[in-house]
Amino acid sequence: MRFTLVALLVAVGLGGCVTVSTGPTPTAPAPEPARPPIVQQPAVDRVSSATAVRNFQAAVRRVEPAAESVCRDRAPGLNCDFLIRVDPDPRLPPNAFQTLDRGRPVVIFTRALIAEARNVDEIAFVVGHETAHHIEDHIGRQRQSAATGAIIGTVIGSIAGANAQVVNELGRAGAQVGARRFSKAHELEADALGTVIVARAGFDPVRGAVFFGRIPDPGDRFLGTHPPNAARIATVRRVAAGL
Repeated sequence: MRFTLVALLVAVGLGGCVTVSTGPTPTAPAPEPARPPIVQQPAVDRVSSATAVRNFQAAVRRVEPAAESVCRDRAPGLNCDFLIRVDPDPRLPPNAFQTLDRGRPVVIFTRALIAEARNVDEIAFVVGHETAHHIEDHIGRQRQSAATGAIIGTVIGSIAGANAQVVNELGRAGAQVGARRFSKAHELEADALGTVIVARAGFDPVRGAVFFGRIPDPGDRFLGTHPPNAARIATVRRVAAGL
């Protein structure tokens, strides 16, 4: 019973994916455009600790006001007063993420990520990407999607006559499916808007996106949280070419 209900829940989640077209209905799906290959960059040694710190400070000094300007233009209803901080724990792996502190957007960097960036454009791109998550309201949209998924899971369990424990488990599973349903699209949206922010700040987003060539490629996993690196690089190149 439990396997059948969970499988049904996932099927409902997939069935909700709808493509909206404003043009004529095609008779056959159009082939996807070829993605540019990831260019393998020559090995570059890490910059010194002092250089890494200077790069981070320079990136934040210029990208933060650019991001706040874009935020006020595109999302005037949001709090656009970014707070960018470094986690003091030196043991944490390379990472950066955006969160909220009583409504104020906060971007957290680990020391390891700052050390991994090979130039100021790379660290600037990460700043632009994370601030773009807030401007696109990805946390709010993710919470709404998770809530919707939880409701669907609970309703399916109730209709199927499952006991309370299974209904609760389906609600949690639905929330997880809902939260991850658009995560890849959100990452690409943040890459696209981040490209605009970085360019407005005077940095090179294409050079900054070279960072993707040195991190593990997540591939295109079902319910994965990040899209393939090639798709991300292609997005940056496309948007940058139109600026």
